[in-house]
Amino acid sequence: MWFQDVKLESRNIKLLPLREEHSAALVSAASDGELWTLWYTSVPDQNSVDKYITAALEQKTKGLALPFVVLDKSTGNIIGSTRFCNADLLNQRVEIGYTWYRQSYQRTSCNTECKQLLLTHAFEVLGAIAVEFRTSWHNQASRAAISRLGAKQDGVLRNHQKLANGGYRDTVVFSIINSEWLTVKAGLEYKLKKCS
Repeated sequence: MWFQDVKLESRNIKLLPLREEHSAALVSAASDGELWTLWYTSVPDQNSVDKYITAALEQKTKGLALPFVVLDKSTGNIIGSTRFCNADLLNQRVEIGYTWYRQSYQRTSCNTECKQLLLTHAFEVLGAIAVEFRTSWHNQASRAAISRLGAKQDGVLRNHQKLANGGYRDTVVFSIINSEWLTVKAGLEYKLKKCS
């Protein structure tokens, strides 16, 4: 198994292993902005949160994912979720995905801190050679946030996934490779220093 449960911590946030008992806190976080109404992404609501957590934990059991809740250290509240997913141990590649934060934490240092923690763990502990990010073509905010991290766009997977409404999702793929990590890391540290 590539993944082991781990707690990651920065100045303002903690990433804690996702547990079944986090369901109410995740719904509360998603209620800030009613994030489940965003048609181009998957954020749980009261009716889907148990299925969301079960699927994440099943992927974890198979060694394919390591899901987290995002905790604000100043309040002790859970403000979102993120995870390592689609792990490819043979090729030492992993994706960071399923990331969302309550609306009031968007466009703060939260995402930069989360990604710095996850990328550091991926490259410096897991020994990943590449970390991917994937998002819907229509999720302009996510695409811009991924670019700001220092990831490069690899391409667009057309008709990549079927949608519940019968349509198809085009998925934009970004990545950071291990030879770029030190430069990306310096950029993230600079961004966070400016926020403090």
